Amino acid sequence: MNIHEYQAKQILAKYGVAVPKGKIAFTPAEAEEAAREFLAEGNGVCVVKAQIHAGGRGKAGGVKLAKSKDEAANIARELLGKTLVTHQTGPQGKEVKKVYVEEGCGIERELYLGFVVDRSTQRVAIMASSEGGVEIEEVAERSPEKILKEFIDPAVGLQAFQARKLAFGLGIDKTLVNKAVKFMTALYNAFVASDCSMAEINPLVVTKGGDIIALDAKMSFDDNALFRHKDIEGMRDLDEEDPKEVAASRFNLNYVALDGTIGCMVNGAGLAMATMDMIKLSGGFPANFLDVGGGANKEQVTAAFKLIMSDEKVKAVLVNIFGGIMRCDIIAEGIIAAAKEVGIKVPLVVRLQGTNVDQGRKLLAESGLNIITAEKMDEAAEKVVAAQK
Repeated sequence: MNIHEYQAKQILAKYGVAVPKGKIAFTPAEAEEAAREFLAEGNGVCVVKAQIHAGGRGKAGGVKLAKSKDEAANIARELLGKTLVTHQTGPQGKEVKKVYVEEGCGIERELYLGFVVDRSTQRVAIMASSEGGVEIEEVAERSPEKILKEFIDPAVGLQAFQARKLAFGLGIDKTLVNKAVKFMTALYNAFVASDCSMAEINPLVVTKGGDIIALDAKMSFDDNALFRHKDIEGMRDLDEEDPKEVAASRFNLNYVALDGTIGCMVNGAGLAMATMDMIKLSGGFPANFLDVGGGANKEQVTAAFKLIMSDEKVKAVLVNIFGGIMRCDIIAEGIIAAAKEVGIKVPLVVRLQGTNVDQGRKLLAESGLNIITAEKMDEAAEKVVAAQK
């Protein structure tokens, strides 16, 4: 689960991570009032930031400086309701529904700092770079030697010597190293305590006054741990997510929308990936990744089928089930129930193998539905690609 910048900074502040003062605004009037406060307190400038779940906002015109409350209100008026297109949103962009007004600061240096879970070492990894304000992917491609890494032993946590090593590697003045260590330690504590999968500070700023602060913040969380963090779960912004993916989550379905025309319903993530590969090899393009899991019931299968059919791009559907824990007759009952409820308007190819496969095939054969059957996966892929044409 992703959250907005202003929400990430609220969480980080609880753990002692230094962040600028800021206020969320849903209207130009609220942005004007926030700007009035920060301009009176600060250095004569504030920042108005579009809040969407995507990076690259600054390059897309979503982050602007304001030197007066009227200018802040005008920027908010310009951004609110605007569709912001960045390299992470895709060409469709995302609509800006709120802005974050933040106090300005005197920037001396911009750095990068990020925490991720590294699967190869099964540890939390810190990545740091002197190339702040630039996407870390660009740095990795252009100047990989500028990315510093430390891997944290979960038994002892982030050690001070590791943080100092990174601080010196970033060229931070020796008088500010202790502040840098404190910042990294607080960020690590927030990462672990909140069950994060990623926390990125870009840029991490060294100010002219000698402070080290998170000028921007991005955080993602492990969905499987959200039951332990109801406050964070409450920060979920459904407007920023694909409506079909939101609907799928209500039935515990693993769904990701894609750009193709062949809807897929499969049990098991590995089989789902293989099915998508077979569709591509056969000359088609999958419209989604949809894993109903190993123990789905009739209601979940019905919901999955309806979800696929709600996508207007879908020109054919492939159901590929290998019944282990999942029984083929349950899948068949779900397909029949969903088909009768929403109607089948596109070709449907079904491949069933495994537990109760004969019962499942019998149910489909006696359903009166126009279904194309297949025995093998490559055969099913070829049939669904041909059927959509």
